[in-house]
Amino acid sequence: MDHFPTNWGRPRNDAVDVYGTHPIHSRPNNHPKDAFADGVQRTQQPIVTGTSVLAIKYKDGIMMAADNLASYGSLARFKDIQRLHPVGQYTVIGAGGDMSDFQYIQRILEELSVDEIAAQDGHELGPVEIHEYMSQVMYARRSKINPLWNSLIIGGFKDGKRFLSYVDLLGTTYSASTLATGYGSYIALPLLRKAVEGYEDALTEEQARKIIQESMRVLFYRDARSLNKYQIATITAAGVWVSDSLHLETSWDFAEDIRGYGAQTQ
Repeated sequence: MDHFPTNWGRPRNDAVDVYGTHPIHSRPNNHPKDAFADGVQRTQQPIVTGTSVLAIKYKDGIMMAADNLASYGSLARFKDIQRLHPVGQYTVIGAGGDMSDFQYIQRILEELSVDEIAAQDGHELGPVEIHEYMSQVMYARRSKINPLWNSLIIGGFKDGKRFLSYVDLLGTTYSASTLATGYGSYIALPLLRKAVEGYEDALTEEQARKIIQESMRVLFYRDARSLNKYQIATITAAGVWVSDSLHLETSWDFAEDIRGYGAQTQ
């Protein structure tokens, strides 16, 4: 229920309109008459969105994965979208939610990187600095963007330390050895926790890749907004690497006898 009286529209009897409300389409516009300002809008209703991003710690660094699908509402519209974005030499960000906002985030991070290089003060942006910066940027924009649709995972490796953290527009920031956004936080995260937590310092890159691939396969089976085309990023002491698009090997043979909400043999 909408608890704000100003959003209720005009009452049937104007005599009891104690709040001075107006329907949304006829409210008085007291904003400055600025043609440029009228053209600047914020994402209130996301149009093109991406779903799960997965990330885990392993012995030598951080591994992240995201599929290449961006959905236009319920339509699987764009199938070659990269949702893993390298930032500098030490960091990768993965985005779930509105893709236009992610493009804006990419742009401001590129500007930040250029300013940092131009300063020539001997300092380099690492994952901790990127995370702190994005937590402030996204929290400051919380009233301008639908908070249910935007979340970032920031992974990095610098000075021999692994960094993995989450930030969204509700001001939520936390770190863990396994993270996921979107539907993956319900379906894939329990699988990641079972396979990774307690073994972060023992998992090899090959083992971490198998865990990620299996989780992406489960998401493809279960999440209607996912795709079997995806990318993996690793951040290690050697630097940042983002793969080309990969394809999951899947099989739907198990679904032949499924009817409705459960397997039926009759």
